[in-house]
Amino acid sequence: MRFHTTKMMIAATALSFGFMGCAPQPGAEETAKTETEAGHDDHDGHDHGDHAHPSEGPHHGGLIELGNEEYHAELVHDDAAGTVTIYVLNAAATEAVPIEATEVTINAKHDGTPEQFKLAATPDENDPEGKSSKFVSSDAELAAHLDEEGAEATLVLMINGKSFRGTIAHDHDDHDHDHAH
Repeated sequence: MRFHTTKMMIAATALSFGFMGCAPQPGAEETAKTETEAGHDDHDGHDHGDHAHPSEGPHHGGLIELGNEEYHAELVHDDAAGTVTIYVLNAAATEAVPIEATEVTINAKHDGTPEQFKLAATPDENDPEGKSSKFVSSDAELAAHLDEEGAEATLVLMINGKSFRGTIAHDHDDHDHDHAH
């Protein structure tokens, strides 16, 4: 019987050490409460910027996702100047990404008919020689098609030898119109 009692005491002691390892540390409740009160939660350990979704670009235009958010493009439609401008941006849509291209393409479908529009490279002053982060078209027909209700348009471009396609969303808030919709 003595042998059985000794085994039980050893087991009870081991079990109590296991529970002690799970005991909260002094002040842990206060720290957890403070973090909760501050609006933090369990996923605060990672960078929220990795999956932040900006709603507009640095030029206040609509964003076009390229790839799995590897890059973004920004579309600025300026009715007063009669231009449509595409800016190529990084994944966070905060910085220009100059690319080796003389033009980018917008494929637009209107009334069931597809049409292609080319936007010419117009390098910004900070773009390196032979590259551009800005592409412009003064084609009034492109501007009109992008304004049409139900417009289907896709941006097509190459970045570092890889082809990207991005859907251009029709959004009347992206630019000012001289006429009512």
